[in-house]
Amino acid sequence: MNLIRTDLGVAAETPGGPLPIRHIIGIGRNYAEHAAEQGADVPDRPMVFTKNPASACLSGDDIVVPRVCQDREQADYEGELAVILGRRARDVSEAQARDPASGIVLGYCCGNDVSARWWQKTGSGGQFCRGKSFDTFCPLGPSIVPAAHVPDPQSLSIVTRLNGAVVQSASTGQMIFSVSYLIAELSRGTTLLPGTVILTGTPSGVGMSRNPPVWLRHGDTVEVEIQGLGVLRNRVRFES
Repeated sequence: MNLIRTDLGVAAETPGGPLPIRHIIGIGRNYAEHAAEQGADVPDRPMVFTKNPASACLSGDDIVVPRVCQDREQADYEGELAVILGRRARDVSEAQARDPASGIVLGYCCGNDVSARWWQKTGSGGQFCRGKSFDTFCPLGPSIVPAAHVPDPQSLSIVTRLNGAVVQSASTGQMIFSVSYLIAELSRGTTLLPGTVILTGTPSGVGMSRNPPVWLRHGDTVEVEIQGLGVLRNRVRFES
């Protein structure tokens, strides 16, 4: 299944027509080692935030760091497993979320939860949304692999490379909260619309937590590769 660009933004190309990306939900600190590198405790419940759907872009597009993010070093990568929902979901069980025949999960792809750390932590009163919602800050791709072709989303290797060097390497089996748990939990009393994307959290190795920190620079190339899902590849360009 291809990801395409439409007048409404990024969409999944399905037999029934384009399915627009309508909502992007992010999960913070869903890998214990990532929580540890931030000096934070492992969460008891999923840490939930949102990204503007207009931040979505495709593999091969530039990650454009806007001028408002260039007054300090702050642009960071976060390789993640992305889940795309194919139908409305409310109060679903984990078993329903796991079952490809339910149609709840349309498929999976690679994602990059690009983050402007100052805006995430300081510039928006401690709320994550602004720092994660700048245009092009949610690359997705290279295509959507149907749920039926991913028998166990909790057994996939995930690797992020910056200019060819591995900066993140883990297994989705290390998630604190599984894909099916997240869908069931997020749907409690809440309708998740078709075209909702869930970014399931990033492993350790983000640039912010390195010593010294590693920030995205003009001309960098970021690749997120997930077993069986292909390689999401984007160059970084600073807006002039």
